Amino acid sequence: MAYRNKTYVCFDGDTDMHYYRLMQAWHQNDKSEFSFYNAHELNSARDTSQEESIKRQLRERLRNSKVLVVLIGENTRYIFKFVRWEMEQALALSLPIIGVNLNGLRQQDPERCPPIIREELALHISYNPAIMQHALENWPNAHARLRAERKTGPFYYNANVYRQLGL
Repeated sequence: MAYRNKTYVCFDGDTDMHYYRLMQAWHQNDKSEFSFYNAHELNSARDTSQEESIKRQLRERLRNSKVLVVLIGENTRYIFKFVRWEMEQALALSLPIIGVNLNGLRQQDPERCPPIIREELALHISYNPAIMQHALENWPNAHARLRAERKTGPFYYNANVYRQLGL
């Protein structure tokens, strides 16, 4: 099995692509603390006419990933063909999931959160490079500990964590 060190980002490509591009810019900015190993850079899904071919490549990316970041926008909960499928695969692989609320909410947004992860062990945060970096560095270990304790359901950081990060 490959070493899992990548971050897989799942999002509504039709309406939320600019949020993903901004994450990439945070990562590339030398002055930013934000960094992630992008699973989408591993290979490219070129065959747009063959859904199974695309899913095969996405499955390989997920197997090389340490964490799944779900950018939760207004329509994310309605995207089934790939977005829901990606979350299903992550759950099957027991990947830690970080739900990132694009509307700035610091805990699970029950109106926008995709139903498939609503009751699952997942961390919910706001869209910000500092809290995202903190989550990428800390949630995988916390997730493993909580799973071992058989905990489930949505988690979020309290206001002190945001305050310590200057947010």
